[in-house]
Amino acid sequence: MYKPLEIAKDVYYVGVNDRTKHLFENLWPLPHGVSYNAYIIDDEKRALIDTVDICYSDLFFQKVTAVLGDKPIDYLIVNHMEPDHSGSIGLLLSRYPDIQIVGNKHTVKMLKGYYGITRNVILIEDMHTLSLGRNNLQFYLTPMVHWPETMMTYLQEKKMLFSADAFGTFGTLDGGVLDSQLSPERYRSEMIRYYSNIVGKFGSPVQTALKKLSEVPIEAICSTHGPVWTVKENIAEVVGLYDRLSRYEAENGLVIAYGSMYGHTEQLAELIAAEAAANGIRQILLHNVSKSPLSDIIRDVFTYKGLIIGSPTYNNKLYPGVESLISALQNRYLKNRFFGYFGSFTWADASAKQLAAFVEESEVELVSDPVVMKQAMMDEVEEKALTLARNMACKLLSGAAVIPGKKSDCQ
Repeated sequence: MYKPLEIAKDVYYVGVNDRTKHLFENLWPLPHGVSYNAYIIDDEKRALIDTVDICYSDLFFQKVTAVLGDKPIDYLIVNHMEPDHSGSIGLLLSRYPDIQIVGNKHTVKMLKGYYGITRNVILIEDMHTLSLGRNNLQFYLTPMVHWPETMMTYLQEKKMLFSADAFGTFGTLDGGVLDSQLSPERYRSEMIRYYSNIVGKFGSPVQTALKKLSEVPIEAICSTHGPVWTVKENIAEVVGLYDRLSRYEAENGLVIAYGSMYGHTEQLAELIAAEAAANGIRQILLHNVSKSPLSDIIRDVFTYKGLIIGSPTYNNKLYPGVESLISALQNRYLKNRFFGYFGSFTWADASAKQLAAFVEESEVELVSDPVVMKQAMMDEVEEKALTLARNMACKLLSGAAVIPGKKSDCQ
């Protein structure tokens, strides 16, 4: 029998850890696993906030029983309908047939669509409240963070925000659940990777949600993934991180992502990186798209302000891994980056032209003329690559703001 894990008076953690799954959403690697978080508020009326992936329903229900015993659950609050959080709702109803499900109009449609559930549903709107007895819940609709039905639930008396996927992170909870019980630094990179890959497209809705909650006093953030944030400095850090990422703000540093079949394009990438370092850039990350996981590249692109992409021509298109990266960045509306690119070909140049099209469609600033290499390195190609590196270093070190659509060398 599990010992009830009380994270605040009358508030219990009943989430689970997944150390088995290799890919989140069958796309994104999980080298450190992931948690699916759910919570119980044990009041005169008892509320369960979200469920867990159905694969872990047995463990989930053992934890629920450890908290409540034979007592009924009065309300299920559905902050997010993605199946890793709603997957156990059907089994929950079989155990607690009288439970009332609380959600917004989009939640109601998804409950019917996913699980055929139409009865005992309470429809709420933005800012509605629900009394549990000693405690009151208030609901904040936060659509497109990152699904249309997403909302957050605020436990007023305890100033706890149950934030759905917002402020979440990859990585299991290894022992502790509260940030005060673990080392929060280990989650920073995984939070950025989570945000950039899962939420990254929705910067504008995230900003809207942050503004809506800006005057709400928050002493704990209970996300559906990762630690429960309770330390004042950590709460400020994770909220600030979401604020910066959703504004597409970034640190000074350079990401060079490239594809290479026989090493020639890689030589250009190495040359550019070496010259950027020689000109004062200390944070440089090179990613071979054939080896680095796409999610890691996207994380680093969201982290750093400089981006250079290189690709050989492949079947008259971009190299497949580069094409996937470009598509991912376009899908996430990447902006506010200093950008450069280089291409290579043997008999027909296509990669540089398609990278130029990316520039035209994106809110980035081109720092230098593109570098185009035919077959192998020549003196004029080398000089253009060095110029690209110097111009990127100049832009990053100058503190200049990105001017979308600008195309000029940094002197």
